[in-house]
Amino acid sequence: MRINRFIEDRQTRIAVDIAVDGKTGRLDFDTLKSGGLIKQRQKGLFTVRLKCPGGRVPLNRLAKIVEVAKQYGGDYVHVSVRQSIEIPYVRYEHFGAVQRELAEVGQDIASCGPRVRVPSACSGCEYNPNGLTDTQSMAAHVCDRFFAKKPLPHKFKISFSGCPIDCARTSEMDLAFQGAVRPAWTPEACIRCRICEKACLEDAIRCDEETGEPRRDLARCLYCGDCIRACPTSAWRAETTGWVVRVGGRHGRHPLVGARIAELVPDPLIPTIIEAVLEWYEKAGAAKGRIRIGVLLQEESLWGDFLHTLQPVLGAYAIAHPCPPRRNEIHR
Repeated sequence: MRINRFIEDRQTRIAVDIAVDGKTGRLDFDTLKSGGLIKQRQKGLFTVRLKCPGGRVPLNRLAKIVEVAKQYGGDYVHVSVRQSIEIPYVRYEHFGAVQRELAEVGQDIASCGPRVRVPSACSGCEYNPNGLTDTQSMAAHVCDRFFAKKPLPHKFKISFSGCPIDCARTSEMDLAFQGAVRPAWTPEACIRCRICEKACLEDAIRCDEETGEPRRDLARCLYCGDCIRACPTSAWRAETTGWVVRVGGRHGRHPLVGARIAELVPDPLIPTIIEAVLEWYEKAGAAKGRIRIGVLLQEESLWGDFLHTLQPVLGAYAIAHPCPPRRNEIHR
């Protein structure tokens, strides 16, 4: 058991007036944390983590959160790096009141522990000019379907980025999806202005010096769509829009860079992929203790088994011969 001098006995039980993971009565700190009620270093005080899929909070909920925080918390709320709003300095005697009042506007307390966490997401294509895919709708759907539905060997984080700028850090998540578009060129509409060559930051488009006709280097293309947005005559258009899929990333003491396993995956296939990955993780991680999926996937035999299991699901979208998650040791 880990020692924490601010929480001397993690098995200390306190009486709470709400159910946490189906448990009631006197609960220990670890159980409370799994339900989003995180013990602070101050005696009797907790941080209450709220469920905010994709970091989007309707104004009526935000107003209620402020009201509840003023009454039961400190003089501020904290926005976590994974887009949750947290109310610190809440006494455990007030858990029931906090939960009931937030529920009036449909605001839930989040959960921690070994399960699918609340998905994080960028703003996507709704109003962001760089956005290629609807990250917010996808995050909301995935949250409704997969959030905290069943126990797993460890925490499982999912994120959605709307473009290759990757604000939602898909390479650092257990499973994540990044918006992508494959451009196609229409010769008849092209005026050979060379704007696409200047717009491409990856040097993936080179125009012929004499004719001005663009040529694309597929190996350099990031599927960002800059050429499409820059083209004044719409000679560049979106041929296919979808998601790049990465698996096995994590940050923390020993970061892992997630493996790219598929590209240009359409929206309807995303839940099927998540379900298949979770099923594999649950089985492969059984009896191995607390272990992240990225650690499992570094074992050569398990990486091969994972790809074999996912191949029927990914189909033609699968990347040929992908490399497993790789270490990114920041302390050496």
